[in-house]
Amino acid sequence: AVSEACRRMAARRADAALLTDAQGVLSGIVTAEDISGRVIAEGLRPEETSMAKVMTPTPVFVMSNSSATEALQKMVQGKFRHLPVVEHGTVTAMLDITKFLWGAISRMEQAAEHGSAIAAAMEGVERQWGNEFAGPHAFIENLRDQMFKPSLSTIITENSSVPVVSPFDLVTVAAKKMREYRVNSVVVMTGNILQGILTSMDLVLRVVAQSLSPEVTLVEKVL
Repeated sequence: AVSEACRRMAARRADAALLTDAQGVLSGIVTAEDISGRVIAEGLRPEETSMAKVMTPTPVFVMSNSSATEALQKMVQGKFRHLPVVEHGTVTAMLDITKFLWGAISRMEQAAEHGSAIAAAMEGVERQWGNEFAGPHAFIENLRDQMFKPSLSTIITENSSVPVVSPFDLVTVAAKKMREYRVNSVVVMTGNILQGILTSMDLVLRVVAQSLSPEVTLVEKVL
């Protein structure tokens, strides 16, 4: 049942679970977002709903000898966050795209530090030898800014809207908002005052895994 899967996810603090058959062959995947949108938002009872009803069957996977680039490409092209790893027909791991992103961010930060060092060196040369070196220095600075300092306006679209709920709304309302906006979190507001953020992972850990009923539980209780 979904409720048991949520308890297992809570124990591991995982936001997804893989389903396998008796032979260990991958048969499906279910995420916290699936549980929020396909169970809670639909008003289904987690303890009475089978995983087969909410899982994504035959998910895309990679072999254990695949490159990290191949795995990331599959995630980006398929627009999914989790990717099972299979070896000799058996599931051995599950990748999370956030780990790739953190790794990429770390490498970008290191590159940015090197870029700063180069820029500082160029400034020293410029001071010593005059303006004839200003061109290369300006180029490096511009390149570094373009790569590592994007503004929020380049990330947030003009017509983007934010799903908002009240602390006194039911959890089911929050789940429906997440499904409507196709997101895995909502902003919790009282008037114009920000109270917090509620995620689909919170619904798994603090509602279903704790055997609370989404239809009678207020957002403020699990925020």
